[in-house]
Amino acid sequence: MTTPPALLIAGHGTRDEAGAEAFRDFVRELGRRHPELPVAGGFIELSPPPLGDAVAELVERGVRRFAAVPLMLVSAGHAKGDIPAALAREKERHPGISYTYGRPLGPHPALLRVLERRLQEAVDPSWDPSEVTVLLVGRGSTDPDANAEVFKAARLLWEGRGYAGVETAFVSLAKPDVPGGLDRCVRLGARRVVVLPYFLFTGILPDRVRQQTEEWAAAHPETGVRSADVVGPEPELLDLVWERYEEAVKGDLRMNCDSCVYRIALPGFEDKVGLPQQPHFHPDDDGHDHHGHHHGHGHAHTHAH
Repeated sequence: MTTPPALLIAGHGTRDEAGAEAFRDFVRELGRRHPELPVAGGFIELSPPPLGDAVAELVERGVRRFAAVPLMLVSAGHAKGDIPAALAREKERHPGISYTYGRPLGPHPALLRVLERRLQEAVDPSWDPSEVTVLLVGRGSTDPDANAEVFKAARLLWEGRGYAGVETAFVSLAKPDVPGGLDRCVRLGARRVVVLPYFLFTGILPDRVRQQTEEWAAAHPETGVRSADVVGPEPELLDLVWERYEEAVKGDLRMNCDSCVYRIALPGFEDKVGLPQQPHFHPDDDGHDHHGHHHGHGHAHTHAH
């Protein structure tokens, strides 16, 4: 019987220790759920362990094949470039290993169910959903494709759930920001708003979303505003990561490249087409040679198309 590939979880990283520990707990829980294969996880930046250490851990356990799943909601620079380039670097460091790369989690129906649950937890029971506007707040990116995915999630969340509307905002790098998003909701006639962070775990940015929401609400007492919680390590999330693992193992890879800035000339981003992707060096990851690894791997995420 062929040994199944190991599972490598790639996280973004956070300066918030509680958020980083939530990721590590999540990886451990996946390992408990699937004792039949090695499971490891690491971060691209900001938090230990770095992704390279997670790969080394698998190699030390005798792993030669693994499937990497990015624990990310949207396909932004990390999922499109940093992780594939880092995996290519690890292949150089550990000759003989092979891997497949899964796709980000995206606005999967299972995640939408969790988001709906977070909304129901946050609203006043007396509120009629048809009078509630939701403000879905994403991380924000310089990649227009990634920002567009948050809008897609907002539309899918709106469909069939009876809310007055689902608007979109970002906490960094993209407009509208949280106060601007709340202002927009009011201009559209909202009297009751639930701010829903589109984040998997707690961290600096979700905390910022809540703080900015509270500041805006204090300045606008005429509008009822509630803050919802992040997705969290729900059973649906564990199941979805496993689904992405199985896709990667079977070769069913459907990375969203219809509007990827590295393949399509989008207005204002033409210079990114065909841009070589390089590993994102973690501050705690010495590697073997900081300079030697900065040769081009080409468009590193093309192997996943």
